[in-house]
Amino acid sequence: MSLFLCVDCGGSKTSAVICDAQGNIVGRALGGPSNFAYLSLADFRSAVSLTISDALKTCTSSPSVDPVPLPPTGDSPFAAAWFGVSGIDSPAAVAEVTPTISTLLGIPAGPRLAIANDTHLLAAPVRMHPDISHAVGVIGGTGGIAVSFKEAEVGFEQLGRVGGWGWILGDEGGGFHVGREAVRQMVADTDAHSVRAAPPPESILTKRILERFGLDNVLDILVAIHMPDVTTSGLSGQTLPQLSMVREKRLSSLAPLVFQSAFEDADPLAIRVLQSTSRVFASSIAILLGESNEAFPKLVKAQDAVISFGGSLVGVEAYRKLILDALAAEGHIFRYVEFVDDAAATGAKGLAASYASKKD
Repeated sequence: MSLFLCVDCGGSKTSAVICDAQGNIVGRALGGPSNFAYLSLADFRSAVSLTISDALKTCTSSPSVDPVPLPPTGDSPFAAAWFGVSGIDSPAAVAEVTPTISTLLGIPAGPRLAIANDTHLLAAPVRMHPDISHAVGVIGGTGGIAVSFKEAEVGFEQLGRVGGWGWILGDEGGGFHVGREAVRQMVADTDAHSVRAAPPPESILTKRILERFGLDNVLDILVAIHMPDVTTSGLSGQTLPQLSMVREKRLSSLAPLVFQSAFEDADPLAIRVLQSTSRVFASSIAILLGESNEAFPKLVKAQDAVISFGGSLVGVEAYRKLILDALAAEGHIFRYVEFVDDAAATGAKGLAASYASKKD
């Protein structure tokens, strides 16, 4: 069988898509989280193996109900595979995971097996635009990262990257950043008005955040946000689910409230929050952009490239526009703009297309 596999390994789910040699999707499946930075190698292998096995079950005219064994008992069913793995951020991490995936699929380490950070999957749209060879992939979901690429003879050459440091150190532009900025600006408004006679202006977003945590006073949210992670044994029957979340999720889970308040209700505070986070994100992305020269040989000129977005937050067109407007204000206007809502499918089709072009 000449099948082409792409697996998108993220912090919330694993997506595996299989294409035939003509680029038709013939199998796909979803599985649990597989961010390599957050899992042991054994748990990562288990999540990936189950998802690929489920995808293989759908690759026949009569889908099987039984698991497809991995590693394969004979020849690998895959001509090539491409893994985009959240948490894979260095050559050492790639080297650590490669033997496991190679054995799992029956594909030797080498050109048929590509393993990189999940942002690499966003470079695939370059193949849709024959007049360019550069891409900037931007992921804005729970976290945020941007990576620049140049199309190479085999796959894509990574030129530069910014962000993707995790919630403690960054994640600019993502859900954690949006939630944290919402609380910061909400508390800052309260602080500013502590020396004024008038109270802070009414805000739909403030009301929604306080209701979420069961609070009446803005400053009480400081305790809710800083409360240590609660173990199951430490929960009481009266504890709100929001307070039982780990601290990262207490903030990142506020992003939908910010988006609703900004884009549905035009709440001034929510709009201000997203203007701030989009500007910060755009400034990070801009580090990758400009005219290349001897000092900065890997810069990408936006006018000669595609910016390819992926992730739940940048999936909202209004938020993408804020980011693109902030980039344009810095002089970076991309020739093409794409949103990849199914990175694994785009990657599998691109992988099949790259092998087809080698035969031509």
